Amino acid sequence: MSDATARPNILWICTDQQRFDAVGCYGNEWVTTPNIDALAEGGVLFDHAYSQSPVCTPSRASFLTGRYPRTTRCRQNGQTIPADEKLVTRLLADAGYTCGLSGKLHLSACNPRVTRMEERIDDGYHEFHWMHHPDPHWPTNEYALWLRERGQTYRRESFEGSQWVQTSMPEEHHHTTWCAQKAINFMEAHEASDHPWLFSVNPFDPHHAFDPPREYLERYLDRLDDIPPPNYTPGELDGKPVFQQREHHGAYNSPRSYPFADMTAEDHRLVRAAYWAMCDLIDVQVGRMLDALDRTGQRENTIVIFMSDHGEMLGDHGIYLKGSHFYDPAVRVPLVVSAPGQTSAGLRSDALVELVDLAPTLLDAAGVERYAGMQGRSLWPLLAGDTDADTHRDDVYCEYYNAMPTHRDPAAHATMIRTRTHKLVAMHGTQPGELYDLSEEPSETHNLWDAPAHVGVKAELLGRLCDRMAWTVDPLPERRANF
Repeated sequence: MSDATARPNILWICTDQQRFDAVGCYGNEWVTTPNIDALAEGGVLFDHAYSQSPVCTPSRASFLTGRYPRTTRCRQNGQTIPADEKLVTRLLADAGYTCGLSGKLHLSACNPRVTRMEERIDDGYHEFHWMHHPDPHWPTNEYALWLRERGQTYRRESFEGSQWVQTSMPEEHHHTTWCAQKAINFMEAHEASDHPWLFSVNPFDPHHAFDPPREYLERYLDRLDDIPPPNYTPGELDGKPVFQQREHHGAYNSPRSYPFADMTAEDHRLVRAAYWAMCDLIDVQVGRMLDALDRTGQRENTIVIFMSDHGEMLGDHGIYLKGSHFYDPAVRVPLVVSAPGQTSAGLRSDALVELVDLAPTLLDAAGVERYAGMQGRSLWPLLAGDTDADTHRDDVYCEYYNAMPTHRDPAAHATMIRTRTHKLVAMHGTQPGELYDLSEEPSETHNLWDAPAHVGVKAELLGRLCDRMAWTVDPLPERRANF
């Protein structure tokens, strides 16, 4: 497809730390997400999409390059991706796309005590509206500048004395609203453009702190007592990895950060309500962006992706936030793709897919030659209805290589393999690992790692895991030198 005007635009919405079941179309009856639900009705919803890391930077480096975390060498938060890695946005820009971003990128170190902003890499973005998180720690935080133009100062307030939940800016001044507005401005500016575009909308929410606008949280208060508790069975962490046992007493191995046992039942319900309220606001802003596509006549030629970089434990299994955990709430994410006239409509795919598959998918959709270093498998044949909608991979694979600074002794190195029926997690250098029979117990409560009856399946999955780790070898260079 050589004609640039025939190539689809791409609106790529990636939230931060949004678990798969925090959207109505994934079965959540509490959230209010009519716009994402409608997007799914007009496109393809993937029921089993998995990130390649339960932590931000490794996951983002993976799906933006189409390569696994170990291959990109970008395995930790706070680490800069190596300069020779090729982002799909760079490849599309080189092919004639005009690319823009609002919100997070999180592919290079950005400590406010050291750097003025996230150092730019060869990312391909022509417009770069950067905000790592909403706190105005950096003078180049564009969201803070936007607030200043409106006569506002960013603030958080404790909600009714809660230690775990806060409220932040009202909707009109919220950072999620700002992210969406930058995308709308970009889409309006390119209404008559002869060149295709890609815009990455990367809001910070629903990442902790749990601090939605007050008006969004209040909608849940009259039914707070009915909110279900986290999926946790007392004692279930006995016989599970030590990292989970530690983080049960405080997320990120800190007793001051959401210590599950010290929180009351009301605390747990309120945190869950605040998280869902943040997701509700995201949906409203998705609706605004979709309206802009319709208003500018670009909807029919735009691929819209809604996804998240990884999930959030939200108290399930007695743990909050994220870490070296591979439960579905941590690594299974929403993934909806809609492209009117190009992809199937109203399709719910049960295929096992990985976020690493997205980069080659976008190149296929744009008619751009696949980059030789990519390891993902394009979803485009499935999206276009050319292959079985429920078949893509035999298993999914995730990695965690000392990705957070909170695990020192021992350092956490772990990998996961998940098939249709089972999930295995190897904690490299420590015992035990984890094994779950998902067909019998999808809740992932009882660890079967040492169960005699499951020795055979454990051995099979360890073999599969070994294969997947071997296949993360960098496919570059393509061939050995001639002698």
